[in-house]
Amino acid sequence: LRDFLLVYNRMTELCFRHCVCNLNYRLLTGREESCLDSCAARLVRANHRLMGAYVGLVPALLQRRAAEHGTAAGPARLPAPPEPASGPAES
Repeated sequence: LRDFLLVYNRMTELCFRHCVCNLNYRLLTGREESCLDSCAARLVRANHRLMGAYVGLVPALLQRRAAEHGTAAGPARLPAPPEPASGPAES
């Protein structure tokens, strides 16, 4: 949710700065509205392409990381935990 909101806020800010040039009116002009529509559509399509590429690359990236961590952790083992000291048992 956080990532979605960050992307949405950034997209809104970019399109607003690019398209809205007159703050004297409460409503958008026709030119501003069409600019905002095309700007938002362009950014949404770019985000979809980016997410598609990300989804395609993540499984391979995760497998490579798992293999790197598996080989790196294989030879180096953690020391065995210390054995309890022998002595009189506590009651």
